[in-house]
Amino acid sequence: MTIPEGTPFPNEIRVWDPVVRIFHWSLVASFTIAWLTGEEESRPHVLAGYAVIGLVLIRVVWGFIGTKYARFRDFVYPPSTVLAYAREMLAGKSKRYLGHNPLGGMMVIALLLSLLAASVTGLVLQGAEEGAGPFAAITVSTSVTAPTVISRAVADEVEDEDDKENNGGNGEADETWKELHEFFANLSLLLVVLHIAGVMVGSLAHRENLVRAMLTGRKRAETDDRH
Repeated sequence: MTIPEGTPFPNEIRVWDPVVRIFHWSLVASFTIAWLTGEEESRPHVLAGYAVIGLVLIRVVWGFIGTKYARFRDFVYPPSTVLAYAREMLAGKSKRYLGHNPLGGMMVIALLLSLLAASVTGLVLQGAEEGAGPFAAITVSTSVTAPTVISRAVADEVEDEDDKENNGGNGEADETWKELHEFFANLSLLLVVLHIAGVMVGSLAHRENLVRAMLTGRKRAETDDRH
């Protein structure tokens, strides 16, 4: 007897709803595009940043009103629980969770915050350098009202003004936002690498394909705890 396509196997249950799965793979695509186009600061890079912000906001809302395993209350644990799980994992005795385990839940929150910070600082940088985007008016206003250093020589002031015109930005402020943007982008990449490593470890430890689960939404029903 064959099982019709799309029908769960007898020992599997639906865990990840379509919103979670579409969010996950759309975020993978958006971050990949943003990272690959980061040096160019091209339109695809900017659009990918907007996409990341939109996806993160949707996920935050779904974390409160979504299905059981999508809600934050299902996978956000206190630090003591996360540390205990980490010790169990290192000892090869970690419990299996149908939803996100404590470390996985922490990674979800860290990635959401880091990706949002990278995208927002990127838009602020765009406003400071190009006078474009949703933060353009704010950055221009800041540059106009920012206090000047009285002891600076006239020649230095002229040189600074030339730099601003040539760079399309606000000197030191531009550099600060650029460094912040790069920091959060690199932090996000590091978290992605750790996330992939965690998925591999979890898949091997519990003998299940977690990548497939995020594609189909289904996981093996048996679990050794109440999650």
